[in-house]
Amino acid sequence: MNKKVIIIGTVVVVVLVIAIAVPIAVLTGKKSTRDESSLTQRAAQVLEETPLVDGHNDIPWQLRKYFMNQMENVTLDKNNPEWHTDIPRLRKGKVGAQFWSAYVSCANQYKNSVRLFLEQIDVIHRMVDKYPGTFTLATTAQDIKDAHKAGKIASLIGVEGGHAMDSSLDALRMLYELGGRYMTLTHSCHTPWADSCTPEKPEHNGLTQFGKDVIREMNRLGMFVDISHVSAKVMHDVLNITEAPGIKENSHVIFSHSSAYALCKNPRNVPDDVLEKLPRNGGVVMVNFYNDYVTCRKDATLSDVADHIDHIKEVAGIDHVGLGGDYDGVPRVPTGLEDVSTYPKLVEELLRRGYSNAEASKIVGGNLITAMEKMEKVSKSKFTKEFVAEGKKEVPPYDNYISVDESCRPALDGL
Repeated sequence: MNKKVIIIGTVVVVVLVIAIAVPIAVLTGKKSTRDESSLTQRAAQVLEETPLVDGHNDIPWQLRKYFMNQMENVTLDKNNPEWHTDIPRLRKGKVGAQFWSAYVSCANQYKNSVRLFLEQIDVIHRMVDKYPGTFTLATTAQDIKDAHKAGKIASLIGVEGGHAMDSSLDALRMLYELGGRYMTLTHSCHTPWADSCTPEKPEHNGLTQFGKDVIREMNRLGMFVDISHVSAKVMHDVLNITEAPGIKENSHVIFSHSSAYALCKNPRNVPDDVLEKLPRNGGVVMVNFYNDYVTCRKDATLSDVADHIDHIKEVAGIDHVGLGGDYDGVPRVPTGLEDVSTYPKLVEELLRRGYSNAEASKIVGGNLITAMEKMEKVSKSKFTKEFVAEGKKEVPPYDNYISVDESCRPALDGL
């Protein structure tokens, strides 16, 4: 065959290939762009319809650390790049409700922890009061929904550490009255009635009898039992005890900021045998964003966090996953989740992985709201004096328990 014919034929083939391939590439690129645009739109719809509820944010501790709770010096309405949290970024992140953490160091246990916890609860109230156009105090699931409709961020209070109550059910009840809607049973130290996951050696082999009374009283009040930070044995003890009389499940238990142990073997995370047990209780694991709990390394990505959501969904079920970023309480967060403005990107990633809008809605806030509604219903119907007055056999803990376990407290002058 003539070389000239071969060359011409080759050129024709190349031209045809280019003529076909280029439009396909262009179309594929356009499709990819359309797909990403669709994910963004779907994520926006999810966050428009469902309040995004985050289980744990430590900005109140930053207010104490940097301003000694002097709110007149705080400017949360402006960008604060040294923190993860401010109002402009909360708005960009479409945050609908936030559990603000009232936290005090374990170093204050047996000393002045009750006073300091009260001060941290107070600063949350004052933060909400300072920015009434943005925040509104919330204590019920309905409050969260109402705030979302009003375009405000529902502000709930989480008490991080059982040393807040100084082994006194009286103090626990007052924490509830001041707005506390969960209490983390321990922080990085054992309480006199529950083991933390942090010290390697347990003190109580789980919950003491008084610890079980604490759980029952929280159930009666309608206060989430937060089992982030506790030992695996305490996790099981709590799940065994938080069952209201006469019903198959209740939702008194949450992990406000923990991830999956199977993906990162840190004791702060939730083992699979606990995840398997969780559906019986109706609780929610609110996935933590701290790199050390996500990958067990200093580096992590948004995709790694989505892997934890996938795993908890697979083991516990779609109804038992939530978000608990731990912003402003940790030194390292994943690439792609640098601050509170980035939640929509995580929702997009879930949608990209095949989650439906309804499933994504459950994760961003629907599951926590449902759990709270069930908790409130159980508290009102099963643990009230009226319930006993109607001839039921259950005796409410309020009348039945020792209010203060003096054996758990240091010897002090006076009562």
